[in-house]
Amino acid sequence: MSGAFADPAAAPRRIEATHRRIVLLALPMMLSHVTTPLLGLVDATVIGRLGEAHLLGAVAIGGVIFDFLFWSFAALRMGTAGLTAQAYGRGDDREIDRVLARALVIAALAGAALVLLQWPIGLAAFTLVGASSAVSEAAWAYYDVRIWSAPFAFANYAILGSVIGRGRTDLGLLLQVSINVVNIALTLVLVAGLGLGVRGAALGTLLAEAAGVGLGLVVLARLGSRPFAVPRVDLLEREKLLAMLGLNADIVVRTVALLLAFGVFTAYGARQGDVTLAANAVLYNMFLIGGYFLDGFATATEQLCGQALGSRDARGFRRATGLALFWCLVFGAGSSLLFLAFGNSFIDLISTNAEVRAAARDFLVFAALTPVVGAAAFTFDGVYIGATWGRAMRNLMLVAFAVFLATFLALMPLGNAGLWTALLVFLAVRGISQGLLFPRLARAAFAPAG
Repeated sequence: MSGAFADPAAAPRRIEATHRRIVLLALPMMLSHVTTPLLGLVDATVIGRLGEAHLLGAVAIGGVIFDFLFWSFAALRMGTAGLTAQAYGRGDDREIDRVLARALVIAALAGAALVLLQWPIGLAAFTLVGASSAVSEAAWAYYDVRIWSAPFAFANYAILGSVIGRGRTDLGLLLQVSINVVNIALTLVLVAGLGLGVRGAALGTLLAEAAGVGLGLVVLARLGSRPFAVPRVDLLEREKLLAMLGLNADIVVRTVALLLAFGVFTAYGARQGDVTLAANAVLYNMFLIGGYFLDGFATATEQLCGQALGSRDARGFRRATGLALFWCLVFGAGSSLLFLAFGNSFIDLISTNAEVRAAARDFLVFAALTPVVGAAAFTFDGVYIGATWGRAMRNLMLVAFAVFLATFLALMPLGNAGLWTALLVFLAVRGISQGLLFPRLARAAFAPAG
């Protein structure tokens, strides 16, 4: 797909793939990603310190439902980043705006669809989760408010993908931190200050997403981007629009399978009782922290690999992949060691409930291992997104999901330990399978045309 629609007047850019370059690209996004689990920590801490396990469980359930609903459409960020990076590598600046314009149209339509279908979607989600009545009632209150943020959240995906694809991770940092800082501030005011409970946490997120869209459009305008000025004939060009929709569809399926695995994880925890659900919610934030550090390098890899593919630099493409894998493994191992050393203090910070603390300590080692076990998966996610290998991503994720379910069912008698083991197996299979297929896909991507 990378060169199929290239502007013949475009001049390929030279792409630098070095240790220094990948770290400089990764650090801003790493910092921005850290604010995302910090938001979850603030929600969990503010609600958790109310002393009611069912309220903490409600935030966890609500978070997983919106992870599933919204991150199912995170293909907008990924697909936009990959296509933008390739256009940037080709030197095709006009196509960068066209990609963004198409992504914003898809974001508006998808967000409106979720708002219109909110009741049946919510009913299906809460039925599948099967939490206790107390947790479900509070989680519904959270859901009813936050669902209205869908159009804004999806537009932010498109804007962030365009910024990342251009290699401007500094601006990606600005956008993400701004959204999350506003969200954290509003959560503290609405929940702790005004006593609005879980509804306040949801409202804070909605308002922060809306503010993020406004800031993102200002940032794009400063870059000289004019997505709303793209001619309608270019916006709706059939071949390119179908190619983008096809890529997004593959990534959506991939993301749905990923989130289904996390959904099964949370749902089975809920069925083991409110204490286990709350304990897993505490540890899940630990998993997110490690994952978002790694995702900084995955994001850098999206840019470098996409740009290298667009400029037809096979050596730079493979070098960027190797550097990303090295740094992900280093940071994954370091994160795991930190979690093992300071995990007990982390648990005590998040929850004041003695039962929740004890249950979380029992499974701390599993959560601590997630960064190092998942390092390769994060690396190759970045490679496949930058290269827009959507179909391969989809198929390998479905394989990993099947292995996860088989492992979960086989280890179900072990209870929560079996559940965490299945999650670790899932992360490992994703990385290994993508790594094994990588050489063949890379050879095909840089094969001479015709």
